[in-house]
Amino acid sequence: MNEKKRVPASPKARKFARELGVNINLVLGSQRDGRVVEEDIKKFVKNVSQEKNIRGKNKFKSEFTHSDFGEVEIKDIPRIKKIAAAHLSHAWNTIPHVTNHDEADVTDMENFRNSLKDLHTGEKKKITPLAFITKALVATLKKFPSFNSSIDEIENGKMTFKKYFHIGIAVDTEHGLMVPKIRNVDQKNINQIAEELKTTSDKCRKLKIDKKDFYGGSMTITSLGGIGGSFFTPIINFPEVAILGIGKLRKVHSHSGGKSDERIMLPLSLSYDHRIIDGAEAARFNNELKENLGKNFAYRLAI
Repeated sequence: MNEKKRVPASPKARKFARELGVNINLVLGSQRDGRVVEEDIKKFVKNVSQEKNIRGKNKFKSEFTHSDFGEVEIKDIPRIKKIAAAHLSHAWNTIPHVTNHDEADVTDMENFRNSLKDLHTGEKKKITPLAFITKALVATLKKFPSFNSSIDEIENGKMTFKKYFHIGIAVDTEHGLMVPKIRNVDQKNINQIAEELKTTSDKCRKLKIDKKDFYGGSMTITSLGGIGGSFFTPIINFPEVAILGIGKLRKVHSHSGGKSDERIMLPLSLSYDHRIIDGAEAARFNNELKENLGKNFAYRLAI
């Protein structure tokens, strides 16, 4: 990430942050392109104060230290993880999370994906399942616009429905987790999405990604597929209102009418903001997503 990039903010907002002793680079902007305003700084100070009070009440002072029991090593927490910690704490403490778990049968999608070949060379195309999942998620968001929204403080009673489809992708790097956005997914085909996923991930790992690319998302996908695991509870990437966690593909055997069949299943973990999304809507969202990951949809995506 470019260390010299500054968060977008007016001189007045920067002065206000300095007067309060706040590092404005840790403040999450609520305005367009992540622009920080005074209200964002006030909320940041309030959240930090609340978290300190909680830690103060629950703090247990031990008469021992870790080094009393053996050799230890002290290291600084990586900068990216420090920034992420503030955002994650804010999201977890302010958003009532609920997670729906489900599984999608992606057998036909996987068979189709593995059959794709380059028209010129005849070689097999290397397109990850994530490219298909990203495209299918956007199709689902179009039918459930409340998942592509953000809300003001609940007492204001306002929601912002986004007409764009910018999908956040959680990228695992040695520096920490980063969540850049793939812009206008609805306007791109599978090949374009796959290529952009690769180049964006590379930029993150090389710290060449622009800070602006971390803002302005519709919804986020976080995947454990390349590592392992099935279901989990992903934390919503504020100010979004939902996040999709996907696990590792697994094969299951079914027996019907004397015949044995092997299916490929994809674990889904959908966390959502229960203030505006209820369980029934989340279940319907998952059902639509599973339908969009089916064979017919997979063929249309590749065109």
